Amino acid sequence: MEKNQVKYWYALYTKSRAEKKVYEQLKALNIETYLPLKKTLRQWSDRKKWVETPVISSYIFIKIPRRDYEMVFEVPGVVAYVSYKGQACIIPEKDLVAMQRAIESKLDFSVETNEIQKGQEITVTSGPLEGVQGEVMEVQGSKKIILRIKEIGYTLIVNLEESTFTRNPKA
Repeated sequence: MEKNQVKYWYALYTKSRAEKKVYEQLKALNIETYLPLKKTLRQWSDRKKWVETPVISSYIFIKIPRRDYEMVFEVPGVVAYVSYKGQACIIPEKDLVAMQRAIESKLDFSVETNEIQKGQEITVTSGPLEGVQGEVMEVQGSKKIILRIKEIGYTLIVNLEESTFTRNPKA
């Protein structure tokens, strides 16, 4: 495959509350798109209702080849690529897969051992997050794995059971 046909994941910044419309329009252009959503209970003056809202406000993820880089700006509501020093950040596939697994699994685990140290690197060995690597964040009743997407500055924190991971050796 030619270099300009290789697809990479990018994060797009959208206008406020335009994520779902942008998602639909990008899908209509046959662009591989991911919009992480969560269900939240909203209160109005006369009723309550469960609605799906973006996990990360004003962000949407797309997988495109470099040659299609400018095409996304044809979609109303797209503001810019999330970038660093003027270059759109390429998001590693494994990070997007980890985020998808964590959000779609809706599982909450807990860890109950003191053998695990804060800052220790671990790899999930079973369950919906199998293969995901992360860092132990806290050792106070429950342990947390951090699924970092450093390119856009967001972190997803998931509770884990000890039986679902192994400790990684220090590099």
